[in-house]
Parts: sequence; C-alpha cells; structure tokens
Amino acid sequence: MTLTLPRIGLGCMNLSHAYGVPPSPEEGLAVLREALDSGVQHLDTATLYGGGRNEELVGRAIAGRRNEVVLASKGGMAMVDGVKVIDGRPETLRTQVDASLGRLGVDHIDLYYLHRWDKKVPIGESVGSLAEMADAGKIGAIGLSEVSVARLREAQAVVPIAAVQNEYSLWSRNPELGMLEATREAGVTLVAFSPVARGFLANSVGEPEDLAPEDIRRAMPRFQPDNWPANAALLPAWRALAAEAGCTPAQLALTWLLSRGEHVVPIPGTTNAAHLRENQGALAVPVDPALLARAGDLIDTHTVSGPRYNATGTREVDAEVFDQAVPIPR
Repeated sequence: MTLTLPRIGLGCMNLSHAYGVPPSPEEGLAVLREALDSGVQHLDTATLYGGGRNEELVGRAIAGRRNEVVLASKGGMAMVDGVKVIDGRPETLRTQVDASLGRLGVDHIDLYYLHRWDKKVPIGESVGSLAEMADAGKIGAIGLSEVSVARLREAQAVVPIAAVQNEYSLWSRNPELGMLEATREAGVTLVAFSPVARGFLANSVGEPEDLAPEDIRRAMPRFQPDNWPANAALLPAWRALAAEAGCTPAQLALTWLLSRGEHVVPIPGTTNAAHLRENQGALAVPVDPALLARAGDLIDTHTVSGPRYNATGTREVDAEVFDQAVPIPR
C-alpha cells in the first residue's frame, strides 16, 4: 500500500511514557486537540507507550475526527507484568493489533509498525502476519522501526514496506550508514523519531541531574557525566546558529532534517502546546543551505560524545551503528 505522510507529524509517546512524570490525561488530551486544531495530520503512538494508555488518549482525541489524521501505531513490543517485552510472533501481533484497535476506538490503523525486530523470529514471519491483518482491513500500510537495511530488504521480499521509523537527527546520524539512501531508492518513507535529539537540540535540557528519576535519558550515555559536558559545550554555538537563521533551535534541527530528502518525515513529540506550534512552524522556515551545512558540521557524529544507547538498548535494536558499520548488502 502506498502511503503519503505529512512532512511533520506528532510523536505522542511522551504524553504517557518515558520522559519522567507525564502530563495528566486531561492535559495530554488538550495538547492532542490543539495539534488537530493546528493542522497536524499524522499522529504516532504504540502498544508500548504507557502500557496502552497512550493509544487510549489518542483515541479520545480523534473521536469524531478520525478522517483528519493518518494514524500510526506499533506492535511487537509491550509492557508485560511491568516489564518491556519484545515479541514478534504472529499470534502476539494479531492480539496486539486487535487490542490497539479497541483502545484507539477505530476499525483500522493507517500505518502499523513492527516496533522492534524480535531476533528470535524471522522478520518475514512477523511482517507476513501484518500482511494478513492488512488483508483483513485492520491495518493499512506496514512499517518497521529501528531496523537495518538488511532487515528492510528481508521484509520487502515478503511484503511491501511503506515506512521505516528510525532515530534520526543531527546528533544521531545512523540512517546515513545506508538507510537514508535505501529508503529513498525504494520509495519508502523514513520517519525520524527523536528529531530534536531528545530535547537537546530544542535547548530544553538544563542539567541531566535535574531530570525526573523515571526519565529514560538518565540511562542514555550522552546525558551522563562522562559525555554531557562535551555535548553541552556545543549548545552556545548551536543557539547562535539558530539565531542567525532567524528561528528557534528546535526549528533549525527540524529544518535540517526536512532538507535531507522529501521522503524524510520528522515526528517531534511534546507535552506543550506552544512547542507543538513551534515545531510545526519549521515548515515555514527558509534556511540557507550553507547555514544548514554549518549546522551539520557543528552537530555530527564526530562532535557528539557518547553512543545513543547503553549496552542494553543497543542489543534491542537492529539499526546500523557507527562503531560496527559494515558494507550494506545490495
């Protein structure tokens, strides 16, 4: 199935999950309704987020407005008895799709991702079960998240893949190890999550020690004492560059991503309506290509200190990493 996504979407995760104490359901609902009122047409959620609460929240927001949005969700990773479990077995995915439909209050989901490749299950089996659910009208297009080019091609040999959702930002360039070009060549949308570097490029992280105890960034190497001072030292020049461009730091980060190709779609998340409007405003920011090139030189793999995940997080994903880069099979 061919799917066209708006150039900037809304990642809904942090309204229920991962970044410390989330806003109340009422506050989250207000942000989502503001998003719809502001013209946001792509909402991204998942089975995992908040143990299903995020899908319920999105479902409340789109009630009566279903035709206004491209609705994306994910399965194959869920909270089970309080523990995150990656499970890509067909029977699990069938159960999770049905549960997502119920929580969202819809009869179909436009784009459904395999949230993580379960390395105990051939990816063809997982996406094959999603194809069956597409045939049943429960989902539309099929996507993959945090995968390598090799895994994308394995999946494409079984079913058409419409989108790959991998982390991509100025400070996480992993898609440039092959996925950026592979998706362009195949006509696949590259959906960039964490496009403002988990708040770093939005100038919204003060000191990591002030983050909430439950905030996932506390376990991420780039926010830890061995790496944070070097990364924080990049921010004054980053803020100055955004000022020169006549936009906010977050808008500069998003504009840089939009310049990477028409098939690249950032999905910044926020719990704040003003930041939501700021992010959408990146679509109207005219930035000189030479300035974007300077942004890419300032915040890049060789200037950022630390890997994006710790050892546990790295084991969970399949996407290419710089210190283990190998030739991309063709």
